[in-house]
Amino acid sequence: MSDLNNAMRIKKFPKDFIWGVATAAFQIEGGGRSDGKGPSIWDRFCEQPGAIADASNGLVACDHYNNWQDDIQIISDLGVNAYRMSISWPRVQPTGKGAWNSKGLDFYDRVIDALFEKNIAASVTFNHWDLPDALQQMGGWANRETVHRFVDYAQTVASRLGDRVQSFTTHNEPWVIAHLGHETGIFAPGIKHRGVATQVSHHLLLSHGLALQALRAERQTAKLGIVLNLAPMHSATESTEDKQKTKLEDGRLLRWYMDPIFKGKYPADVLDFLGSDAPQVESSDMAHIQQPLDFLGVNYYSRSVVSAAGPWDVQKSGLPLTDMQWEVYPQGLTELLVRMHHDYPLPAVYITENGAAFKDKIVNGSVHDKNRVDYLQQHIRALSDAIEQGVPVEAYMVWSLMDNFEWASGYEKRFGIVHVDYETQNRVLKDSALWYREFLKQGTLLPGLNSNRLNEPAVTVLGN
Repeated sequence: MSDLNNAMRIKKFPKDFIWGVATAAFQIEGGGRSDGKGPSIWDRFCEQPGAIADASNGLVACDHYNNWQDDIQIISDLGVNAYRMSISWPRVQPTGKGAWNSKGLDFYDRVIDALFEKNIAASVTFNHWDLPDALQQMGGWANRETVHRFVDYAQTVASRLGDRVQSFTTHNEPWVIAHLGHETGIFAPGIKHRGVATQVSHHLLLSHGLALQALRAERQTAKLGIVLNLAPMHSATESTEDKQKTKLEDGRLLRWYMDPIFKGKYPADVLDFLGSDAPQVESSDMAHIQQPLDFLGVNYYSRSVVSAAGPWDVQKSGLPLTDMQWEVYPQGLTELLVRMHHDYPLPAVYITENGAAFKDKIVNGSVHDKNRVDYLQQHIRALSDAIEQGVPVEAYMVWSLMDNFEWASGYEKRFGIVHVDYETQNRVLKDSALWYREFLKQGTLLPGLNSNRLNEPAVTVLGN
C-alpha cells in the first residue's frame, strides 16, 4: 500500500469508546483553607524555599472549588463523555484518620451529581499525590499504617459516590510518589532516600490491592484500577553499558509496578540492584497486590532515552520538544501499548493522561496552540494504531482540561486545552479545545481548524 493510500485508510474507534479530559484536585481546586480542609504534603512542600520554581502554591490555583459549575459546563460543551478527577483526601478527612469533613464530602457530591446529570462519566482517583500532612508526620507512605488508613478512606468515598461513578483509580503514578517524592526529593514530601522510596512503592501497591479487595467485598459496581506513568525505554547507543542501563530503568519504571500486579512478584534484576534498599515484604503481601483489574490506566507523554554515562541530551534527537523539554514522540505510545499487550494479560486499557505543555499566549482573545493540536492528533492516531494491533484500549483522556498548578514547576507550565488567567480566573478555550470538540462532533481526525478541513484526508473516525 502506498503512503498516500495508507494515509487515506479509515480507522475506527469502538462505538462505546470513552473520550475525556482530566484534572487533579490539588492542581485546580484551590480552597486550600476553606470549609475545614486540612493541609496536604503538597501544601507543606510549597512552603519550602526553592521547592517550587515560581515560589507559588495551590491555595487558590484555578479556584475550581468555587468555579466548579462553570468548569463542568466547559467540559460538557467540549462534547466529551468522561471526566477524570481526583478527590482531595485532606478535604474530606483533614488528618487522614478519624473525623470526616461533611463540607468536603458535600462538595464532591455536588460535582458528581452535576456530571451525572450531564451524562458525563466520572472517573475518580482516590490518591493524586495530596496525602494529608498529618499522616506524613507519622511517616506517610513509608509507614505501613498509612496503607490501612487509605483503605478506610477509599471505602468511605466509594460508599458516598460510587453509585454515580464510572471508575475508581486507587493511585495516580505511584512511581512519581515513590521516586520523585522520596528518592530524588524534587516532589513532596521532599525525602531523598532510596530505601524509603522502595518501601513507599511497596506500600502504595499493597494499599491498592487491599482497597480493591475491600471495595469488591462491599459489591462496589464502579470499575476499579490503577494508573501508571509509563514510557518506552530506548538506549542512547548500542553499547552493552547503555543496553544494561536501559533494561534496569525499564525495570524500575514499568516492571516494578506491572510485575507485582500481573505476576505477583517484583522483578529479580531490580531486587538485585536495590540490595539492602529492597522493600520489606510480608508473606501475604504479593497475593494482596495481585488483584484482578477492571482497567489499567496509562499516562503517556514521551519516550525515555537512557545513557550509562548520565542524563541524555534531549536536543540530540532533533525532534520537536514541549515546554517541559520532552520529545514529541507519538509512535512511542503505540510501541509501549503493543509491548505491554505482549508481555502481560492486560484488562481494558485507559489512556488516562496524554498532553503537552507549550508557551501559550492570548492574542486578541484567542490562543493559537497549533503545536498542541498537532500533538493530540498524532497521539490519537498512534492510539488507533495500537488498537489495530489488538491492544484493548477503551478510553482516552486529554491532560489537561485547563492550565493549572504544575507541581514543582508552579504556574510556569501550561498543559491545558483551556487557558486560565490566574488573576481573573477567566477561562478561554484554546484552539486545541476547539479542535478536540470538532473531532468529537465530526468524528474525523482533522489536521487543523481551517475552512478546508472537510477536504482533508480522514485518517481516523469515531465508530457509528
